[in-house]
Amino acid sequence: MTGALVRAGGARRRARGAVTAAVTAVVLALLALAGCAPSEEPAGPSEGTIGLLLPEAKTARYETTDRPTFVGVVERRCPSCEVLYANAAQDAANQQQQAESMLARGADVLVLDAVDAVAAVSVVAEAQRLGVPVIAYDRFVDGANYYVSFDNELIGYLMGEALVGAVLDRAEQDPPAQGRRPGVLLVQGSPTDPNAAELAAGAHRALEGEDIDVLAEYDTPDWSPDKATEWVEGQLTQYPGRVDGVFAASDGIAGGAIAAMKAAGLDPVPPTTGQDGELAAVQRVVSGDQYMTVYKATTQQARTAAELAVRVLRGEDPRATVVIDGVPSLLLAPRAVGVDDVRRVLVDGGVHTVDEICTPSYVDACVDAGLLEAAP
Repeated sequence: MTGALVRAGGARRRARGAVTAAVTAVVLALLALAGCAPSEEPAGPSEGTIGLLLPEAKTARYETTDRPTFVGVVERRCPSCEVLYANAAQDAANQQQQAESMLARGADVLVLDAVDAVAAVSVVAEAQRLGVPVIAYDRFVDGANYYVSFDNELIGYLMGEALVGAVLDRAEQDPPAQGRRPGVLLVQGSPTDPNAAELAAGAHRALEGEDIDVLAEYDTPDWSPDKATEWVEGQLTQYPGRVDGVFAASDGIAGGAIAAMKAAGLDPVPPTTGQDGELAAVQRVVSGDQYMTVYKATTQQARTAAELAVRVLRGEDPRATVVIDGVPSLLLAPRAVGVDDVRRVLVDGGVHTVDEICTPSYVDACVDAGLLEAAP
């Protein structure tokens, strides 16, 4: 089904959808090689330097998952390698300076998660002028040597498809007043992030032809939950009683949208999507405040990028099974997670533990969700 969904969306999506299984196999092979290759033995006093540039810290995954996983894999695969790290705090100019500093310090490979994909093209150009390859991480950048990410349009489609089902089910049980069609808000990601555009494309594809009105749409600057809250507050005033669902492009944005709806007295909160599988979002899914999230195996993504960086540093030419706009790419598969999927996908998958999810405020919800047994 995944392939069929992606093939429906144009040349780039056809390329991605057709190779999902193959890409997964290549990623697994790449990581398996990391466990058996003799490259743990350093080739000399220092094999080189890898620069890791992450975009911001508001999204929990970057500092709690991506950075430590990436550094850990490089340390294990290349003990004599040095990792330079910088977080741009959602400032493209700051990221530019950080990249220039790493290049000046002799970075041999850059792994770049761009704050602004357009501005980052100049980083790629300068790195390549110096003979330094660039791996675009999570967000596509034109001209990079490699790209490691997820199929973001598929993620948007998964969220949109879930939202459509929830909104129509709710409308069937409790029809909107005066025979109107159900209405939804689309709270997209940052306009400077190409992933946000792909998520939006997936959402629109899921909504196309459905008996649902898009009341308003917003590109959230910097993926800011606070700005999402402010915008949703305004829309609730503009469309009183008409918001039946919210497409939120990330778990952080979902938290902001849900806060606005709760403050406005909406009970229950209309179905709201999200993505990233953040702990706070999973707790909202369990409690019923958030309808679903999309889990992306960010640990696997960071491991893949780190392994790729070490191989590129050593002069290898790793194989990718999909090319996106001329860039050899590895795309990982996402997973949609509703309340019934939390144990199977996230707990059994080792992403979050029951103890982490089921803090005192969520004990009753966890019992209802089957994560805990009721007290005798």
